Parts: sequence; structure tokens; C-alpha cells
Amino acid sequence: MIDYLGEERVLALLGLFGGVLLGLAARLGRFCTLGAIEDALYAQDVTRLRMWGVAIGVAIVGSFGLAAAGLLQTERTIYLTFAFQPLASIIGGLMFGYGMAIAGNCGYGALARLGGGDLRSFVIVMVMGLAAFATISGPLAYVRVAAFAQEPAQSTVPGFAQGLSILTGLPVNGIGLGIGAAMLALTLMAPAFRAERGAILWSICVGLAIVSGWAGTQWVATAGFEPTIVETHTFAAPLGETMLYVMTASGRSLTFGVGSVVGVLLGAFAGSLIKGHFRWEACEDPRELRRQIAGAALMGVGAVLAMGCSIGQGLSAISVLAYSAPLVMAGIFAGAWIGLRQLITGFARIA
Repeated sequence: MIDYLGEERVLALLGLFGGVLLGLAARLGRFCTLGAIEDALYAQDVTRLRMWGVAIGVAIVGSFGLAAAGLLQTERTIYLTFAFQPLASIIGGLMFGYGMAIAGNCGYGALARLGGGDLRSFVIVMVMGLAAFATISGPLAYVRVAAFAQEPAQSTVPGFAQGLSILTGLPVNGIGLGIGAAMLALTLMAPAFRAERGAILWSICVGLAIVSGWAGTQWVATAGFEPTIVETHTFAAPLGETMLYVMTASGRSLTFGVGSVVGVLLGAFAGSLIKGHFRWEACEDPRELRRQIAGAALMGVGAVLAMGCSIGQGLSAISVLAYSAPLVMAGIFAGAWIGLRQLITGFARIA
């Protein structure tokens, strides 16, 4: 396949496959970061948080299962090749979570809503992608590098499985599989949730989408000739990559991230048609538009500082048990709580 299609097209197709699963899960399974937090905080309903638990468990078991089979080198994944930066993880997570709350969606959620015809989400996608690239290689990059320069991991791999292996002498992959299985068992303990078969099914699909990205990019990195990053789904920098590809396709290569973004759009579009929910929507309130622009900008910057968004850290990084994932997700939850409290109780105003 690589010989026939070329490495870049294969990577894009791999991203497209997982992206379609994620888009369908968002529209048909209501898989959503902000929605899960809102349900837990204000409706005392943890069903969608448990969906996250299942997706995380499947992603961990699948990733370390691949590693045990020799199909994934977890140490080569992007979340374990850079040194752990706790402060960047916390600040980035807080910025992302707060921005997500005031914008009304994360990058993944905005893509899913855009696929259903919500043009308000188009603004979030564009601004978030622009802010991410401004922080990666634009004017904000000088500040980012001065404050949080990314350094390669040196003597130890910044992952829980590797750290516990050093402490206990147990195999890395066995520890990973055990943690993933424990996560699944803990999440599925509630009888009421076990009755939610549709929610469980779509959660499994989300976890498998993450695993498919690791498996596919590792395969291309091993079988191909060009240097290939071992990665899976995240929705910050890939939004900017997709914007650049649309504008300069003749001078740029397709990437896994571009395929992933397009896949979510297609999956969400198909899901909205299946549910009969597709309809064009636009922003009618200037105050809402200001919040969305401000929130999207914060998400773009925060995701780059944290090395991932709610999907990139909350699923992809945690699937290889990176040290950064729990800190970033705690920051996202706290930031979202602050932002939701601001919007709901009105303790402050965003101009």
C-alpha cells in the first residue's frame, strides 16, 4: 500500500479512518468533553464521564497490547519523547479548559458541530488553528520557547508504566495492560451504566480510533522510508495544518492530522444526517461571537503549551500513560469549571 499510494497519502487515510469514528461518536454517541463536565457538575449525571473512562481504558489496553505484540514502541510516541514539564501542563490545561467553556466547545467538539452545519463552530476551528500555529512557529513562539522550551526526554521516559517498571521490576507492557484493565473495570462497575449499551459501544469506538492511529503511524514509520512521527489524534495543531494545506496544497504534504480533521468532519456530517439533525446555524449575538473567538484563541495557545487538547492529552497521551496527561486533564476540568461558573452565575463579564 505504501509503495502504491505513498507514505503521506497512507498517513492521511489512517487519520481519516480514526477521524470518521470520532466524528460518528460525537454525533451518534454524544461523546463530548465539555458536555461530560457540564453533566457531572450541573446535572449530577456521570454517564458521559464514564464514557470517557471506557474510552481511556480501551485506549490504554489497546496501546500496550500493540506494544506487547511488537507493533508499537511507546517510547517513540510524541508524548514520551519530550521531557515532562508540569508547569506548562497545568497552565496549558487551565487555559484550554477555560477557553473551552467560554467558547462552548473544544476543537474536536467544534469540528463535530461544524459537520452538523453549525457555522459558529467554523469560527472556533479557524481561530484555534491560527492561535496554535502562532504559538508553535509564529510570534507567540518566542514567548513559549523562552518560558517552556521543549527538551527531549533524557535518562528516563516520562511515563507511569516505565516509572513503575523501574520501581517494581515488572514489565512495562504488563503494567500498562493492568492499569487499562483496572480503568475499564472501575468504569463499568455501575449497573446503570452497563445498561447504556450505545454509550459503551461508542466509547469503545473512540478508544479504538486512538489505537488505530498509533498502530498505523508506527507501521508507516517502520515500513516506510521517510522519517515519520508516531502519533495519533489531537485537535489543535492539526487544525492549523489543515488550514495551511487547503491554502497551499501544491507545496505541502498531506499528514495524519489533516486526514484526522477531515475524517471528523465527514463522520459528524454522516452522523447528523443519520440522526436527522443537520441544519445550518449561525451566530446572532455579537457577545457570543466575542466569547467564541476569545475561547478559541485560549484553547489554541493552551493546547500547544500542554502538548495536546482534551483529546490529545485526555485520550492519546493517557493511552501511553504519559506523566503529563493527568495534570493537563485536571487543569482542563478546573478551567472548564471556572468558565462555566462565570457563564452560568455571571460573577464576571467577558467583553
